[in-house]
Amino acid sequence: MKFLDIFMAFFRVGILGYGGGPSSIPLVHKEAVEKYKWMDSEEFGDILALGNALPGPIATKMAGYIGYRVGGIFGMVNALIATMVPTIIMMILLLKFLNAYKDQSWVKGMSAAVVPVVAVMLAVMTWDFIKKSTGSQLGWGWTLLFVAVSLLLMEFLHIHPAVIIFALLLAALLKKNSVSQEKGKGSS
Repeated sequence: MKFLDIFMAFFRVGILGYGGGPSSIPLVHKEAVEKYKWMDSEEFGDILALGNALPGPIATKMAGYIGYRVGGIFGMVNALIATMVPTIIMMILLLKFLNAYKDQSWVKGMSAAVVPVVAVMLAVMTWDFIKKSTGSQLGWGWTLLFVAVSLLLMEFLHIHPAVIIFALLLAALLKKNSVSQEKGKGSS
């Protein structure tokens, strides 16, 4: 049953994730966190951050990791197949169809309508992450500072998000190590 759940979860993501990674991330969150409860939102955020720092499509990276975590090697292969096969089939069919009717106004309108829907899905997920981070040790002040600095670095200085994520992970690791060393000195 677990492998069927893995397959169905990522098959739905593969079928409904029109628009690539940004549109599939909220769908993966819905399946892995809300429906099947394979992890909580904080763990999902960590996986998403790490997946964004690595090269390649985010949907397959997340499917591979979550599938492996839930069902081992077979779960990983299962999740990857479930994610990729519908996309490949739909892409071939959709491109053939769109190419046949590309000059029609309804095809142009349909393609343009996807953009705001994906933007709303990403905005809802971003708001959820902001709410969760303010409830953690960060609080509103640090959360808003990180959002503002990240926006500045990405939009105006054109720094890749992976560099920012890596720097924050490294800073958290160094801070954790320095706190652990101070506690070790204090107990001696």
